[in-house]
Amino acid sequence: MTEWSSQTGRAGSLAYIVGVYVVAIALAWVGFELAPWEPHWAVAAGLILSVAATFAAALHTTNGSVFDAWWSVMPPVAALWLTGLSDHAQLTARQIAVHTVVWFWAVRLTANWARGWTGLGHEDWRYVDMVEKWPMPAWLVRLVPVMLIPAAFVAAGCLPLYPALCLGSAGFGVLDALALAIGLAATSLELVADEQMRLFAARKQPGEVMQEGLWRWSRHPNYLGEILFWVSLWIFALAAAPGWWWTGVGALAIFALFVFASIPLLDDRSRARRPAFEAYAARTPALIPRRPR
Repeated sequence: MTEWSSQTGRAGSLAYIVGVYVVAIALAWVGFELAPWEPHWAVAAGLILSVAATFAAALHTTNGSVFDAWWSVMPPVAALWLTGLSDHAQLTARQIAVHTVVWFWAVRLTANWARGWTGLGHEDWRYVDMVEKWPMPAWLVRLVPVMLIPAAFVAAGCLPLYPALCLGSAGFGVLDALALAIGLAATSLELVADEQMRLFAARKQPGEVMQEGLWRWSRHPNYLGEILFWVSLWIFALAAAPGWWWTGVGALAIFALFVFASIPLLDDRSRARRPAFEAYAARTPALIPRRPR
């Protein structure tokens, strides 16, 4: 981490990040407009292109955490661009529902990041661990596993936005209602889980394990909410254009990311730092809620 990063306060760091994301959004929009492919692939290209801004900032600050807000900032930008391609004279009920789900999720997740972010003097422990252990230069670690791979997952997760916002009739059906309900419930689940964890973290003792509220029923209720959000976008796509069922590959990929990477990584860290975690894990499912044994 550079001396500049460590000496920049929270307010200065936040101003820096805002500037980075203004550039990232501009790059994404250029990618959306200029990519010579169908709109859903143009969105993927624009999202990947926007990583150039966060990577340049990571090189400048020697801090991969400049990417942390990317996950929640960029999907609503893609949704706005796609809505502009629609030939409907005014917003349809489905488009309103999709934007409601996407913006509720994006604002909530970005606010949660900003609330807990201490500034450029801190880098996520996962990134630090990868830089220290992976046999490649630090800049390449921050580019590929820290930024490009998650960006590819989000780009896949956004594939349903095109059929959901641009295809199908203007009618609002049962599947739309189901997608709206799941999307709002998913973000609400994340909101409650993160707030419960925040309150616990403020009063916990060293080595203590969070096993209250939603965390009594699932070890990662916030991740469950995140997965369900992406599933809701896929259901919107099914409602608009059933032939686009294959865009569910995005939600499936994000499910695999959490189940096979994020959850094992966090669980291993908890086992190493919290003696009571093993017993907690034995009686509490990793993801799908269940009454504790």
